[in-house]
Amino acid sequence: MNSVDTNTVTGTGLTPGQRDDLRAIAAMMIPESAEYRVPGADDPMIQADILATLGRDATRVREALDHIGRLAGQPLAALDAQRREAVAREFRESGGVAAATLVRVVLQCYYRDDRVLRSLKLEPRAPFPLGHTLEQGDWSLLDPVKARPSMWRRAP
Repeated sequence: MNSVDTNTVTGTGLTPGQRDDLRAIAAMMIPESAEYRVPGADDPMIQADILATLGRDATRVREALDHIGRLAGQPLAALDAQRREAVAREFRESGGVAAATLVRVVLQCYYRDDRVLRSLKLEPRAPFPLGHTLEQGDWSLLDPVKARPSMWRRAP
């Protein structure tokens, strides 16, 4: 836990300050779009999904949020837009695996939101058992990959 933030840790393992920073960074990643009629990643329903499904990623997400807090020198949510962007740029360069985990968690929850799926002209449902139809592409694009020698060791 970030030693600067003495707020109570919730059942998600995130402090209220970390949750505020998560909301702020998510809004920077995917802002609301009136044009496409979709919420931003800071939408309360999407944030609730993120917090409810952190699971095994909770430690890395906390690491990422602590790193953001150190870079910002204060809660990210308290910074003006220009300073937030500078912190986010630095975080992208130095965040490593924790940053990648934070990005993945936000994206996976955003793109499973029913409103987002509808905007992409996808039926908001599980892909199975009905599946989703994929348009056929140019399979010849895989020829260079198929032509490469094997990169694995054969089993005895």
